[in-house]
Amino acid sequence: MLPQEIIRKKRDGETLSPDEIRFFVKGLADESITEGQVAAFAMAVFFKGLTIDERVTLTLGMRDSGDVLDWSEINAPALDKHSTGGVGDNVSLMLASALAACGAAVPMISGRGLGHTGGTLDKFDSIPGYQTQPDNALFKKVVKEIGCAVIGQTGNLAPADKRFYGIRDVTATVESIDLITASILSKKLAAGLQGLVLDVKWGSGAFMAELDDARALAKSLVKVANGAGLKTTALITDMNEPLASAAGNAVEMQNAVDFLKGTAVDNRLWDITVAQGGELLASGGLAAGAKAGADQMREAFESGRAAETFARMVAALGGPADFMEKAELYLAKAPVQAPVYADHEGVVTGIDTRAIGLAVVQLGGGRTAADQAVDPAVGLTDLAGIGNSVDADAPLAIVHARSEAQAEDAAAMVRQAYRVGEAAHVPDHAAVVERIAV
Repeated sequence: MLPQEIIRKKRDGETLSPDEIRFFVKGLADESITEGQVAAFAMAVFFKGLTIDERVTLTLGMRDSGDVLDWSEINAPALDKHSTGGVGDNVSLMLASALAACGAAVPMISGRGLGHTGGTLDKFDSIPGYQTQPDNALFKKVVKEIGCAVIGQTGNLAPADKRFYGIRDVTATVESIDLITASILSKKLAAGLQGLVLDVKWGSGAFMAELDDARALAKSLVKVANGAGLKTTALITDMNEPLASAAGNAVEMQNAVDFLKGTAVDNRLWDITVAQGGELLASGGLAAGAKAGADQMREAFESGRAAETFARMVAALGGPADFMEKAELYLAKAPVQAPVYADHEGVVTGIDTRAIGLAVVQLGGGRTAADQAVDPAVGLTDLAGIGNSVDADAPLAIVHARSEAQAEDAAAMVRQAYRVGEAAHVPDHAAVVERIAV
């Protein structure tokens, strides 16, 4: 086969055969297909698209380009989630331990933040000693003994996707729903899962700003994942405001500890975490349905079993054994903490959530390049939500910064991100908008 003929065929809108797709994926992995040919193929797909069957074949091919983890020795279904990213989205921090407390195995392979969205690994890096990059032996040991482990990509998972994404990133083809689908799912399938829930976000802080686009992505992901043999559902969730009342790394970890201990729980965060867990427990055969699974999740949180499992996981991966009891002592604190007040009192009627995420990046809590270090201590807390009243006693947020100058710059960005008006103009957005299943 010739790569240029496969490119031509897709350029002309024809359907590729499974052998042609597998040939192209092999060339991606061993670099026998040039960067220019990969870019041309990506652009052809961007304009002409892939059928569901083509997406399934591409996904499976990229999965099989490297290692595929095997959890058959663990007597529990391997479950995980994927979020398309947002601001204050620390669901994974609570979800993994609650699922494990309900009998699941959760080998959660997560990523770092880039752009305005936060990364799960950056949040765990704020715990002293916690190993986000353990070897495979420790990873499997912790999942087997504790029930969950939240780590970064391990081994040689989906290397064809890694190269493909790198080329797409510099050729304006990242936004293809067909290629996004294959990229996300190839890595999840390589993780050896038996159940997956997708959190597809829409709104001002989401990759998909329009609900119809989020719905299209969710449907593509669910169809392809199930077509590839992985039982999957998706929840479309609202990202028109930060999900947690904190945005940053150590501050989101503290928010998660408070959630797990029941001392402070953000309502929207609770709804989405419980709903995702319910879907996964049903997919893994640990609950009769999503509603029954959600009930089990609530019990895992309210009984303290999820908190106990989280503490054991942190210790098993090198963190402090008493982290849950003394998180405030272990997590880094920014030297400057200052409230941000609105220009006038009123009710929050809208938030540019992406701008909130960029304020965290500006503080040093995020990155604009993949190899950039982040400051775990900085961020925003006490973020006012849509519908909250703000005045001289109730700020929009509290800035955590390294210097007064940084705090002032971030405060200006936060003020600009918020719309404050009258209660009559407050939009009503449900946290979980829609469920997508095959």
